[in-house]
Amino acid sequence: MNADANDGPATVPQLGAQVRTATALLYRRFRSERPEGELGDRALEVLNRLYKNGAQTLTELSRYERVSPASMSQSVNRLTEAGYAVRSPHPDDGRKVRFSTTAAGDEVARAAREQRNSWLDAQLATLPESDQEAVARAAIILMGIATSPSTAVADPATRSVDSARGTAPRAVGGRA
Repeated sequence: MNADANDGPATVPQLGAQVRTATALLYRRFRSERPEGELGDRALEVLNRLYKNGAQTLTELSRYERVSPASMSQSVNRLTEAGYAVRSPHPDDGRKVRFSTTAAGDEVARAAREQRNSWLDAQLATLPESDQEAVARAAIILMGIATSPSTAVADPATRSVDSARGTAPRAVGGRA
């Protein structure tokens, strides 16, 4: 990949800057490609997580999203008040509460996913076959980078569930 057509191959820092810029722009675009509604970005992310992964506790959600339980509580309260999620007792620990989606929440999550996916599919369809193949190769490489072990030293107070398990954090851009 060239930093500029006349500059030759990009250096690692230049390539890193290009990848960071591209992923940040894609992430912002994915966030904008969603149905209009009363849910903010965080609440929609939480709804999508519950839709994709099933019932979760407030602690599980806040660790995954890397936010405080108080902040996550605002998001799940918004979801429950809107009728998109419900609270239920944890099956193994009565002191805990789990959150799961309702049928209305499933529909909102599905609609958001379909809108985002149809936008990306339409963009990819306009590319020549050679560019589609290049994107496919790049996606495999980027998934490998995104799922590689973290080298950051985590603050024990904000350590995520993923890093505690020794697995990679979630990929930028949300879920497919």
